Amino acid sequence: MYKVTQKPEDILMQISGKAFGSCSRCETLPEKIEGRGGLYLWFPVYHTLTKVISALAKAKVEFKLLEESKCLYVMLEGIARENFSALASSVLTTQELKETKVLWMREVEQPKLSDFYRSTSLDSFINLSNSDWLLDLLSEERITTHFQPIVYTSDTSKIFAHEALLRGIDEQGNLIYPGRIFAQAESAGLIFQLDVLARTRAIREAHVYDLKELLFINFSPTSVYDPATCLRRTVQAIDEAGIPHSNIVFEVAESQHPPDIDHLINILRFYREAGFLIALDDFGSGSSNLNLMHQLRPDFIKLDMQLIRNVHQDYYKALITEKMLEIAAQLEIKTVAEGVETLEEFEWVRERGATFVQGYLIAKPTSPPIAVTSYIGAEPLPISA
Repeated sequence: MYKVTQKPEDILMQISGKAFGSCSRCETLPEKIEGRGGLYLWFPVYHTLTKVISALAKAKVEFKLLEESKCLYVMLEGIARENFSALASSVLTTQELKETKVLWMREVEQPKLSDFYRSTSLDSFINLSNSDWLLDLLSEERITTHFQPIVYTSDTSKIFAHEALLRGIDEQGNLIYPGRIFAQAESAGLIFQLDVLARTRAIREAHVYDLKELLFINFSPTSVYDPATCLRRTVQAIDEAGIPHSNIVFEVAESQHPPDIDHLINILRFYREAGFLIALDDFGSGSSNLNLMHQLRPDFIKLDMQLIRNVHQDYYKALITEKMLEIAAQLEIKTVAEGVETLEEFEWVRERGATFVQGYLIAKPTSPPIAVTSYIGAEPLPISA
């Protein structure tokens, strides 16, 4: 017990590295859900409880209602766990799955107070049950980094930076592309562990290849609780690699969810005060981008590849992209046109002042990173029939 008369700093010294470690959520993987065990469930409303009881009874799955604890206990193992997951997904809404809290206990152990930090949503439990392959990948650190060059639009033979892109490796040595990995990590509540591992691996591999150019690293603000704690390993890896802070650009990858602006500003303030640069990724893919530009004041904006795709043929895309480039130029924010695949797209963004360009026209992501890129001239393209 910590006495209220103790100073906060003394209490922190006592618990440091004991109960929580440095950042348990970011660095500790949950155990696989396997073997014989039981699931305790707490439901958001009575109606949800009655739906589950009715479905379990109909499926002849054993359960016990613990009225004193206001929860349901279901014994699960092997195929029963898979059946329960399918059953719950079929009778509950997405919101009910997210708001139902569960605690998995092995065998017939009674939960103790110290177990409740492991409680999660039913939605995450179901997804975690299907994530053995991802837990193995993370525990064995079977990931690598591919690097894609970012070049000067004025001279594509000059490499300005490299973007670090995650790739997983399956047990047969084949590559697993990031879409599958991040989607499963997000649904299973493993995005914290994946994000920190991806960042540190990118830094270490950049050091191995002795990259001299800037390094763009993606990060998700939703994977960071407190910058000083959650980003400690990232900064430590950068310092151990001897990479100047001014050579690191952190990309805010938050196009799929509306960000908590105050939290995001707090994270970026931490990065800036440490001497890092900031890029706003996927610019043009969401409705809040212009607000983000003035609130975050990034050093770079990366124009979303969906805007760039066939921009020379689409009046709406062309007008929107042109105005974005004009605004960035007036604010002295450097721009990167992402996903450039054709000469026509390249010529279009070059003529309208994009600072840098990135895409398959220049080079695909590779490991080791590409050292030389071709020069693409500025001569007018032939007019197609």
